[in-house]
Amino acid sequence: MIARLFLPAGESRVAQILDRVLGLAEAEVERLATELTAEFGNRHPDYERLLGRHAEAVLAQIGARAGLTPARRLVLGAAFTAEYATEAAALCNPSAMTHPDQSGLAPGQVRVAVSVRGIGEGHISSIGFVSAVIGPGPSWSFEPRGLPLSAGVAAPARWRREHLRSLLDDQGIIDELGETILGGLPDLFGGADLERALAEIGPSVLDRSAPTVVLLRLLVSSAYMVEFGDETGLTQRVLMPSATEEAHGMEDARFTRFTDAAGRIEYRATYTAYDGRRIAPRLLISADLRTFRTHRLAGDAARNKGMALFPRLVGGRHLALCRSDGENTGVSSSADGMVWNEPVIVQGPRESWELMQIGNCGPPIETERGWLVLTHGVGPMRVYRMGAILLDLDDPTRLLARLERPLLAPVPADRNGYVPNVVYSCGAFPYEGRLWLPFGIADTRIGVAWLSIDETLDAMVP
Repeated sequence: MIARLFLPAGESRVAQILDRVLGLAEAEVERLATELTAEFGNRHPDYERLLGRHAEAVLAQIGARAGLTPARRLVLGAAFTAEYATEAAALCNPSAMTHPDQSGLAPGQVRVAVSVRGIGEGHISSIGFVSAVIGPGPSWSFEPRGLPLSAGVAAPARWRREHLRSLLDDQGIIDELGETILGGLPDLFGGADLERALAEIGPSVLDRSAPTVVLLRLLVSSAYMVEFGDETGLTQRVLMPSATEEAHGMEDARFTRFTDAAGRIEYRATYTAYDGRRIAPRLLISADLRTFRTHRLAGDAARNKGMALFPRLVGGRHLALCRSDGENTGVSSSADGMVWNEPVIVQGPRESWELMQIGNCGPPIETERGWLVLTHGVGPMRVYRMGAILLDLDDPTRLLARLERPLLAPVPADRNGYVPNVVYSCGAFPYEGRLWLPFGIADTRIGVAWLSIDETLDAMVP
């Protein structure tokens, strides 16, 4: 459960509610504030500060600057706040990675962080986290989940000018005005820099180009950072939609622990933003799973769901699995990890259990024999099954081998749920010769399987 800003449609309704709050007698305001704190204060971290932020957001929306007592500010914030159950409808599509905290473990154990997709009211998806301990031997134990949940504090992030240029090119609006605006921006800029660049252009030009300006502001505002307090544990943190293009969900994060050319390590994840009509592939980056920044991805490969990053550079370039055409798996490259080239198709639907489409089930796993990629196939009756392929280590556009039969399929006891007949994962974890595979079951619960990496590779056909 989190507490999030809730704004009724229309500025007039917001203003009317504000007037009612301002019209309350001070004694009633004090009583309400005390009651709210007692009833909800232990359900949400830093509850009073959260309500203060929501009150400021409301006042800013209608251009009001009312002098409020602390109690009235709290009541105003609560009037525009609603609790939201992040997993009320579904829980699915986990992605496993090394946990940043490896303390308190016995020999032969490792702690993993697992991102999960929670789905709540309105089919809105968020990214949450659980943790588990593997070992010694073939043992997996989920650790207790911490409460209360925290949605962190979001703030605008900065842009690189060439990244924005690529996104504008994707939208087909690199024109004279676009070049003029870009020319007025520094190499690294934020929303205030964009407004200054717009202010230097005549109002008549901006009026004629309103759609371009609206899109520019929308794109620039879509980049943001989320920071969680040191007092929150990983399993208390949940990433909720903050950008307009993800207003209806942040879907299927595929995490990997990425190593750059200088040996620096950070967590990276691709996910799908959904605004209710369109999707947009996005990138999450975090050094510690406490502070996150997120940007829109650009380029030919960033046009569909299911991008998955390789955990290191290959041939000096970033690589990603993608499904830009909606049904085939390809490998795309990028110089900076933000703008992605047209992919090379490496696998298409072939077997009877993947007639409809195929895709990946998370980032590639590096083995001595090649990149092990877990896949999914969609067959008749929209049944999802999981398989695997092997790509060349030095040239991952070369498909070396594959499983002919599914690796994992829905069993009768697990076929029913929020989305029936689905087993699906967004990322497995290799440890001591085994591949640990957390997977969603009918989008209702999460199970875990393990398999021998060598046995799996041996079972593949060239």
